[in-house]
Amino acid sequence: MSATKKPRLGPLPKTESVKLTFACPASLKADLDRYAALYAQAYGEAVDAEKLIPHMLEAFMAGDRGFRKGTTARSAPSKPT
Repeated sequence: MSATKKPRLGPLPKTESVKLTFACPASLKADLDRYAALYAQAYGEAVDAEKLIPHMLEAFMAGDRGFRKGTTARSAPSKPT
């Protein structure tokens, strides 16, 4: 019996979307398709790689300490003078 490894990306939430188009190397597209297949195997829900990309980017940015630190500094309210 083989144990299915779950991808780091969890089940996808339902969200409002904005269309964004980008180009990537063919090797990255192949990796995204393989990740989508692993996701489908782990969660029993077929999903296109294009649907995973926004969630992968969101998880990446949430884990980037430098980005979070810069975002926090910019969004902090200024002190009254």
